[in-house]
Amino acid sequence: MKAFASWIFYRLMGWKLTGPRPELEKCVIAVAPHTHWVDFLLGLIVRKVLALEIHYIGKAALFRPPYGWFFRWTGGTPVDRSGGKDNVKAAAEIFGQRDLFRLALAPEGTRKKVARWRSGFYYIALEAGVPIFLVAFDFGRKEVRISQPQYPTGNFESDYAQYLSFYEGVEGYVPGRF
Repeated sequence: MKAFASWIFYRLMGWKLTGPRPELEKCVIAVAPHTHWVDFLLGLIVRKVLALEIHYIGKAALFRPPYGWFFRWTGGTPVDRSGGKDNVKAAAEIFGQRDLFRLALAPEGTRKKVARWRSGFYYIALEAGVPIFLVAFDFGRKEVRISQPQYPTGNFESDYAQYLSFYEGVEGYVPGRF
């Protein structure tokens, strides 16, 4: 599958991949911008190109029949997001339950344009004691860029400003949404 995915990614689509492979066994992977469902497909291809097991979390309803098998097969883990639950703590606990868990998520929390990212990705990493890899899906340059591991300091505002600088000039699939 790696060879086939690489052929699709590099030759057919004409994309490039820069930066280190997120090979740590436990980390949060913040993928932005998330402007279209196409980002999910690109993520699946990149995961195969990297030949790494990468996971994501989703609301529990996605994992019910008839489509639940697909979301599990693609690396999904259900999380109960019903009222009153601490979603950050629930996601961070998964890191303690598994030997290998690389959690990819979109810090925007939606495909729509947002003024500010949601902070869950940051606090999940902080609570779990794992680094964050920043990943940019730049459709303008046809490039997937990966950062060095970022270790959250506990000062979200300071770290957030640094993270945003990594994504400067990046263009999403729907440019006006990022």
